[in-house]
This record gives sequence, structure tokens and C-alpha cells, in this order.
Amino acid sequence: MNKEMEAAIPGWATPQGTWAYARRFEGTAAPGHFRPAQGLWLSSIGLGTYLGHPDPETDARYVEAIVCAVARGCNVIDTAINYRFQRSERCVGEALRQLLAQGFRREELVIATKGGYVPYEGDWPEDPQRYIEETYLRAGIARPEDFVDGHCIAPGYLRHQIAQSRRNLGLEAIDVYFLHNPEVQRAALPPDEFRARLRAAFAVLEEAVAQGWIRFYGTATWAAYRAPAYAPEALSLAEVEAIAREVGGPEHHFRFVQLPYNLSMPEAALRRNQPWGEGWATTLEVARDLGITVWASASLMQGRLLRSWPLWLRRLFPEGLSEAQRALQFVRSTPGITTALVGMSRVAHVAHNLALVAHPPLSPEAIQAILNALGRPR
Repeated sequence: MNKEMEAAIPGWATPQGTWAYARRFEGTAAPGHFRPAQGLWLSSIGLGTYLGHPDPETDARYVEAIVCAVARGCNVIDTAINYRFQRSERCVGEALRQLLAQGFRREELVIATKGGYVPYEGDWPEDPQRYIEETYLRAGIARPEDFVDGHCIAPGYLRHQIAQSRRNLGLEAIDVYFLHNPEVQRAALPPDEFRARLRAAFAVLEEAVAQGWIRFYGTATWAAYRAPAYAPEALSLAEVEAIAREVGGPEHHFRFVQLPYNLSMPEAALRRNQPWGEGWATTLEVARDLGITVWASASLMQGRLLRSWPLWLRRLFPEGLSEAQRALQFVRSTPGITTALVGMSRVAHVAHNLALVAHPPLSPEAIQAILNALGRPR
């Protein structure tokens, strides 16, 4: 182990630790804010780190926002190695060091990251292709044919990316490691070739679990689970889980899925695009039946749609909420969504969004009424 990893924060999120975190907010967090998933207790709102310039000012704001979010009841932090050219992962690492100094414990927090896209270093390189050649090809980490539009899930590449993410985060173990938008490869390759690549990637991720580098893995997607089944980028969640079972057996660690879900992108709850049994089901239904935890990304997209709704629908929400808070309330309240991820790089955004911690989720009946309205022709 190198010196960087010797100094890494040990441990990972645990059932006892995440339960203890939830108990910190007894009396302030409404029932339903913390949810059980994969033996852990997760906050219904998680902090995302995608947006922002690759500069020191944004770095400082993210660190402050993450520390503030954890102090206000958010124990799910999501990032990716390519977000802001590795800067977002490093911001999460710095925030974790500050949080531990304040008395929070590693086992209370669920840290997720992603690998797939070439991350570059700090900012855009002058010659991206030369960067790939020097960093990955000459070192034998990957082959030219492994890359599809700056995306790679080859075994050697994933091992390299996991190691780099652990260094960036300053962690011995990452709680959830996502393959980032594997549909990029799915759309470009013959089905058998894509399946072979996914199987090889899952083998590496199961190996990483056995090594103690990650605890769970999953797929973080954009279109894969929302698209019609005939689309070239579409993925069958049942087939993906079956590949994980082939690789890892019934106790495999493919336990998380991340996908966009919001008022303008409700397909995960409405579109029956997933083959299941002898028929079709929604992604949320299949994930539930397979025991896979779903996180929503892009939770606040198109919150302004609420303004055009009839008054009876808007009255389903508590009084005094902003349009953004209502949009987030819809996502976090949808049955089958464990955590709604929100990009938050400013303390003011954290305070505004996490005011919902004090509000219970909407009832399943209210969510169904909203989904019925979203499903009608507009």
C-alpha cells in the first residue's frame, strides 16, 4: 500500500453507523426521511457534485456545501471521477476530513462515485487524444478499441479508475461504485460484444468488493432504463442483474441503480419498457422485485411544470414550499425511489433543499395522482 492509501480514511458505511446518523436527527427529521436500503439507512435527499467550473472558488463552495449538508441530515454524497476533471471527488475527500474532525464518523456516511468516462486532470487537456494515449494506452491500461467516445469499461481501466477515485476521495473503501452511462457502449457495439464487456466489468467490480475497495456497485445511467425497449441505448435491468448473478452468484453486489427521474422525466415510474416475466413492467417495479436500490438524478429538472397544474394538484404539497422544493418533494416521495440526488454547490441551496427534511414524504395516493396527471397527453 502506498503512502497515500496508508493515510486514507478507513472503514465504510455500516448499518449501525447509518442508524446512529439517523438518530442524530430525532425530533428534527420527519418520519420517512431516512430509509432502509441494503442494510443501511439513507437520507431521502442526497448531494450531487456534477455542475460547476473547474476552479478553486467552486471547489471551496462544494466543500462548504457538503459539510453543511451532512450537518443538516444528508448522509448520501454522490460524485464521479470525471466531474469537474476529478475536482469534485477531491472536494468530497476534503469535506470528509473536515466532517471527521467535527465528530462525524466514516460509517455514518454513504459515499458513491462513478467510472467510465475519461476524467482528465484538473481541466481540459490541450490534446485529449494524446492524454488518453499517454495515460492509458502506452501504460497498457486499456487498448484503443476499448474506448467509445471517450468512454471505457475495460478491466484494467476500471481497476485504474477505482484506485484513482480512492486516492481522490482519501478513502480505503467506496460505498457504491457505479458504471457511468454504460449505454454509451451498448449503443455502439453488437449485443454480444456489449454483454461480454459488461460481464468483464462486473467481474472486476466483484473483485474490488472482495479486495475491500468498494462495498456495492451499480449502473448510473441517463437513457438506458428510460428509453423504449427497442432503442439502441436501452438496457434490460433484469438482464443486467442476470449478468451480475452469473459473475457473483446469488450474493452478488450489483445493488444500486441511478437514473434521471423528475416531473419532466417520469419514465421510471410510468413507462412499461422493461421485460419482466412474461410481460412488461416499469424500471421501478423491476428494481423493487430484484432488491435493487434506485437513486434519482436530475431531481429538480423542470420544476416549473408545477405552475401549469390545476390548483387541486398543487394543494397536494405542504403550504409554503417553493417550486423547486415541490419538485424535489415529488421525487423523494415516489415509491421505489430511495434517494433523490440534487446538485448543491452552495450553502444557500443546501439550506433551501434540506428544509424538506422536516417534511414527511407525500402519500402514495398523492404521488399516484401526480403520475396520473403526468401520464395524460398535454
